[in-house]
Amino acid sequence: MNITISGASGLVGRRLMAVLRSAGHQVHILSRRNAVSAPEGARVSQWDPAAGPPPCAAFEGADVVVHLAGEPVAQRWTPEVKQRIRDSRVQSTRHLLEGLASRGRRPEAFVCASAIGYYGSRGDEVLTESSPPGAGFLPEVCVEWERAAGQAATIGMRLAIVRIGVVLDPAGGALGRMLPPFRAGVGGPIGSGRQWMSWIHAEDLAGLFRFVIENSLEGVFNGVAPFPLTNRDFTRELARALRRPAILPVPAFALKILFGEMAQILLESQRVSPRAAEAAGFRCRHPQLAGALADLLRQ
Repeated sequence: MNITISGASGLVGRRLMAVLRSAGHQVHILSRRNAVSAPEGARVSQWDPAAGPPPCAAFEGADVVVHLAGEPVAQRWTPEVKQRIRDSRVQSTRHLLEGLASRGRRPEAFVCASAIGYYGSRGDEVLTESSPPGAGFLPEVCVEWERAAGQAATIGMRLAIVRIGVVLDPAGGALGRMLPPFRAGVGGPIGSGRQWMSWIHAEDLAGLFRFVIENSLEGVFNGVAPFPLTNRDFTRELARALRRPAILPVPAFALKILFGEMAQILLESQRVSPRAAEAAGFRCRHPQLAGALADLLRQ
């Protein structure tokens, strides 16, 4: 298949591009930069998501469009940053679909990222794809984001949404930030440590996107492993994998001083189940954290 991807240079995008190409698919990258580093044989189209729809060439021969682009959430939230986080997801999705709506021949499917931030902080409640959204900034952004993606169905495209959890990859993201302090022996639980972390190995997340694409699936899928852990248990497993102590907790008040409002994403509890993906037949290669960490730390 010919697959157009926005956000291909990000943590998830790089893994997905490698997985799709290894499976024999052709990849067309949408990038803000002309001189983006692209694998041999991959086409590149320049696109500024804030400026309007992509160029027509971006969809030439495309069977599927995958939309991953978005401003990083893990930064101090000023009013300007919050607006960028919202616009980079909602406006970019609208602009992408405006471009698709104007074409005579449209790709068969639109696969859009979202986030488990959709559910908000829900304590010990088990959350599935049918659970309602939570309250707060990130749930509001996710609801708007998914509503914008819904335009794909109205123009005759198959729509799939993947709500992404905590992606584990030593090259970046949460695990990339955690490794230096844990390797130095100064890691520890965050806040109470009782909040649930719904994680997924980066390879499994890329595999889920591939599974959705190749099996012509539609609907919402939680991009998480089947066995979430509390932050305290996650910390214990990471310390064990690194053979380091993890006895220095990070108090909630210190996080709020350091990160302001953004600290809430580190303290929220989301116990998310990948029920829809499993019902469709998808199985993670790394369902348990110990095995996932062992694999990732070998990389």
